[in-house]
Amino acid sequence: MAENTKTPAKQEESSVVEKSAPGAEGQGQQVRISLDDSQADASYSNFCRVTGTPEEVIIDFSLNPNPFSRQDQTVKVDKRLVLNYYTAKRLFAALQQTIMRHEQNFGVIELNVQRRLAPQAPGKK
Repeated sequence: MAENTKTPAKQEESSVVEKSAPGAEGQGQQVRISLDDSQADASYSNFCRVTGTPEEVIIDFSLNPNPFSRQDQTVKVDKRLVLNYYTAKRLFAALQQTIMRHEQNFGVIELNVQRRLAPQAPGKK
């Protein structure tokens, strides 16, 4: 259901990651990690479910073709990410920072669909 596309073959810019080197007594050193996304599949998702175990966070992504349906429906999971809690917390921080920057530039993202669809009174944002 989700649309899968191959990304163009290219090497993404390097990312700098703070890592503690063994024996560095808490001093962080910068390590460059280059990402090769030439084999990455891109998918669109408008639905996700987060579950977990004591050791891992599990995030299922899918495309819900009828998100406003009031009837029971089955949505096929297209992608599943299994993360340890350290990686999940880093992902949470990165997403939080990205959304905060987006909202500073473009305004608050309204999650309530009814509020998004309701006409706004003049003079309100």
